Amino acid sequence: MDRRDTPGALLMGRSLARSTVSGRLPGVTFAAAKEKLHGDWESSNPVRPLLMIDIDGVLSLFGKPAPGALAQASRPSTPEGRFHWIDGIPHFLSATAAAHLLALAPLFDLVWASGWEEKAEEYLPHLLGLPAGLPFLRFGTDARRRRTANAHWKLDAIEAHAASRPLAWIDDSFNGACEDWAAARRAPTLLVQTAPERGLTSREERLLAEWATALAAS
Repeated sequence: MDRRDTPGALLMGRSLARSTVSGRLPGVTFAAAKEKLHGDWESSNPVRPLLMIDIDGVLSLFGKPAPGALAQASRPSTPEGRFHWIDGIPHFLSATAAAHLLALAPLFDLVWASGWEEKAEEYLPHLLGLPAGLPFLRFGTDARRRRTANAHWKLDAIEAHAASRPLAWIDDSFNGACEDWAAARRAPTLLVQTAPERGLTSREERLLAEWATALAAS
C-alpha cells in the first residue's frame, strides 16, 4: 500500500502495544507450480525465489485495530521502532519487522515493490539496518493513475521483473486481481498479507521461510 495518511491516522506512542489484526486475519495464498513450467525456471534450479516487499503496512506501520479485533486474534507483541520523517511525512519504521525481513534474506532475493521506489534505498538501509543496493520496482505513469487502496497497480511491474521466476509477495493490500494473477502463474507464487498496524511479524516470517525451504527441497 502507498500510505499518504495524515498523522492522526498513524500509530502513536504506546498505542502500538494494543495493535491487533484489523478486521480480519491477514491471508496467505499459494499458487503451486504446474507440472511443466515455461521460461527458464525448473524445480531443480538453485536460484532463490524473489521476495517482493511492500513498505507501508509491512515495515512502516500505520492505522489502528478495528473494534472487536482483540476477540478475533491473539494479542501480538509490541513492535519495536520509532518515528522518522520521510519527505515530510512521519512513518513509524518497525525494527521488529526489519529483523524478520533480515532473517528471510538468506532464503530469497529481496526486491522493493513499493511506491517508495528509490526512496527505499535512500532511507531504509541506514534507518533499519537493511541491506543496501536492493533492486526496486519502478511504476509507470499508467500504474500511478491506477493507484487505489489495493495492490493491483503493481502487477505489471512485478510480472515484468519476475518473468518466470518463483516469487513470494508480502503486502498489506491484495485484491482479487492479485489472487487471480498468482493462481495463473506457472512458477510457484505465494501472497502473504500483513495487518498494517503490525507489519511483518513472526507469523509471516514463518510462512515465507517454510515456503522457501520447501521450494528448495522440491
